[in-house]
Amino acid sequence: MNSSLVSIAPMMDWTDRHCRYFYRLISKNVQLYTEMITTKAILRGDKNRLLDFDTVENPLVLQLGGSDPKEMAVCALIAQDWGYDEVNINVGCPSDRVLSGSFGACLMKEPNLVAQCVESMTDKCEIPVTVKHRIGIDDMESYGELSDFVFQISNKGCQHFIVHARKAWLKGLSPKENRTIPPLNYSWVYQLKKDFPSLKITINGGIESCEDVKKHLELVDGVMMGRSIYHNPFLLREIDKTIFDENNSLIDREQILKKYMTYIEKQSQNGVPIRSMTRHILGIYHGEANAKLFRRLLSGKIVGLDQLNDWFDFKKNSSTEIKSF
Repeated sequence: MNSSLVSIAPMMDWTDRHCRYFYRLISKNVQLYTEMITTKAILRGDKNRLLDFDTVENPLVLQLGGSDPKEMAVCALIAQDWGYDEVNINVGCPSDRVLSGSFGACLMKEPNLVAQCVESMTDKCEIPVTVKHRIGIDDMESYGELSDFVFQISNKGCQHFIVHARKAWLKGLSPKENRTIPPLNYSWVYQLKKDFPSLKITINGGIESCEDVKKHLELVDGVMMGRSIYHNPFLLREIDKTIFDENNSLIDREQILKKYMTYIEKQSQNGVPIRSMTRHILGIYHGEANAKLFRRLLSGKIVGLDQLNDWFDFKKNSSTEIKSF
């Protein structure tokens, strides 16, 4: 089954290796992405800290932030050697930090430079090179400009475009506002698939349910979800069953938590702070009774395995008081 039918978006400060490990406990099929990592961080920083991951996370895509074709090519080769399945170029992030670094959404105005990056990367590595971008930025007002952007870059070897179906306003809106204020325009993404039938087109933006996913998959090749999964991670189970026909009926929230607790214990012995891992599981009971209680339990001054063990005692006998309170 094609893993890129459904993927989980790269989300800064969220989709770290602990988050991805947790997601993989729920879904064996969706494609996962790293947070965006800049080329300069990889070339100058601690590669082990930045790039290491557990092999259970595969299929896994490394998202790069950068615009220097030579640096992008070197990092693409590093990604391949590190065991990543794909490398993705960030042409969608609207934050001031990426604007000053000449990457992210501002690159939509420089399709030729993005094309050069793709060409140098595909020359250097054998894993697929993909591009994640917006439908436009600032004064880019026409579908024709979007179509030309995709045309130029696909000519240099990119065969998969992940399209956030909103414009980005680099002047006047914050990154947070850019996720919600510019209106969604799914029709342009659908039109890209019609105009470029040989390319793989994945749609992103405002997709919150399995029903949404199924509707989009009738018109494009893939669907990328983001915050809806982070706030309701157990939705991944429904996606596995509905989209990937995975009949994993035995899995439940408590089984996932117990497996993740084993992971937490192992990682904490290596010096990883427990709260940096438990923060990703706050939404596992989204929509369930006692969801608020669970979030409170893991948001207190002290967070550890004792609190999770208290939770299991509480689940066995709902009349039991949670000792942590």
